Amino acid sequence: MTSPLLLAKLERLEKLRALRAELDKQQGGGDREDLPAKRFYYDPIGFANECIDFGDGPDDGLTEYQIDVIGKIPEMKRVAVRGPHGLGKSAMSAVVILWFALTRDDAGVDWKVASTAGAWRQLERYLWPEIHKWSKRIRWDRLNRGPFNENTELLSLNLKLQHGAAFAVASNKAELIEGVHADSVLYVFDESKAIPAGTFEAAEGAFSGAGSAKPREDGGPALPEAYALACSTPGEPNGVFYGIHSRQPGFEDWWARHVTLAEAKKAGRISDEWAENRRKQWGEQSAAYHNRVLGEFYSSDDDGIIPLAWIEAANERWKQWDESGRSYTEGLMTIGCDVARSGTDKTIMAIRYGDVVTDLRTSSREDTMKTTGRVKGILDNNPGMTAIVDVIGIGAGVVDRLREQKMRVEPFNASSASSRKDVTGELGFVNARAASWWNLRDLLDPAQGSKLCLPPNDRLLGDLTAAHWKVISGGKIQVESKDDIKKRIGRSTDYGDAVIMAFWPASGGFHDAYGVINCENCKQTFLSSLHPERCPRCRREYNKSGE
Repeated sequence: MTSPLLLAKLERLEKLRALRAELDKQQGGGDREDLPAKRFYYDPIGFANECIDFGDGPDDGLTEYQIDVIGKIPEMKRVAVRGPHGLGKSAMSAVVILWFALTRDDAGVDWKVASTAGAWRQLERYLWPEIHKWSKRIRWDRLNRGPFNENTELLSLNLKLQHGAAFAVASNKAELIEGVHADSVLYVFDESKAIPAGTFEAAEGAFSGAGSAKPREDGGPALPEAYALACSTPGEPNGVFYGIHSRQPGFEDWWARHVTLAEAKKAGRISDEWAENRRKQWGEQSAAYHNRVLGEFYSSDDDGIIPLAWIEAANERWKQWDESGRSYTEGLMTIGCDVARSGTDKTIMAIRYGDVVTDLRTSSREDTMKTTGRVKGILDNNPGMTAIVDVIGIGAGVVDRLREQKMRVEPFNASSASSRKDVTGELGFVNARAASWWNLRDLLDPAQGSKLCLPPNDRLLGDLTAAHWKVISGGKIQVESKDDIKKRIGRSTDYGDAVIMAFWPASGGFHDAYGVINCENCKQTFLSSLHPERCPRCRREYNKSGE
């Protein structure tokens, strides 16, 4: 006689079998051995919807534009997508990589995935963490295998399975991209706008023979095969990524997709408030707004002083500096202090150590003595540091008080003359304001091997891209005044001015910067612009170094 306990166990077992059969029926019928990952070989959307747990919320899951982009990969082979910040581009790339790796491996196909980006930290901090994140949300029971082993399969920056591997490659090492060989290859180009043309060209070897083979008689895939996914916010209208989206000759075999601001808002990825605040902050005609909010290629203003791409590169260097332990570089230590005059303007202090602006400190509506106290505290804690303070307006009081306290302080007078020249030695400057802005431009110029690191700050980015310039008669550069910029964009460039002062002077001395000469003979101080050859007191000739 069967015991009641055994009967209960058998009954539960039978229910489990029925549930298992029903699940198999919903998934296409048949035994689970008939439902391997390879059934999604040409169906990345089916893989994502059935095999990834996106949650149960109404806004969970892939967006309409993500479905459009991912779904085009098997058909179009080369897919490029651009759009505003916050679209979920890294998540989309991660899903594609997981689909490709699991389906090819289950089919027994020799495969490789090479992932690269405009900056290494994009791979290290964003793309591969997304791969780890979404791998933990895979419904492994639907793929006939267990989760990735994090000791032998899914490592920090690579994935190693039985028949292939996915890995990270620096974008400046085209030879490593060119060396990717397998029957099935996928290239993922993240933040593609900054990837060199040589890296894109190196991938062409995999495409040269792809597509010519026919499906096998056993129904297997046509090999060799090659795919590419390129994602990025757009930048300057140049380079391969721009060539793809502008349909330039030679890029006709790419399928390009622009995700609009309206689509991003509809998907809940960008809020109306964020977009409107960036419009006010950067200006509707700025490169920053067009690139980061509208997802459009847009050049910095023809008469803009500092290109957006140069500032973004300095931001990337700052992030690397921050993440690598904040080791301070040798060089001048300064505080660039733009003292608030009134209203909504803020007092900004840019703290500089060598090539790095470590941080930006702000305060509002405080008297000059409080500002003086803040600057003094920083100087006391950093022997050898010099404060460079805007002396026009109420900043003069801060300079005077710091001098009384025997602090290292130099006044910055934007309207003073300057004897400096641009890097070509051909153009001079109307005043110290023009020379100081151009000085930062030269220091950020990638052609000069820039090492400057600027903190990623939306307000600073907007300020540094706001000022315009022109050459006037006499071969001198004139930079738009602070008041004129404020009238045009509706705010003061406090952050930008503080950073510009922090790097003033970055080369030469204060005498050189302002065109001030100290006569070595009689110790007279005078402006070289008024006395271009001799000391007005002792009449001794001097050279351009001030001697």
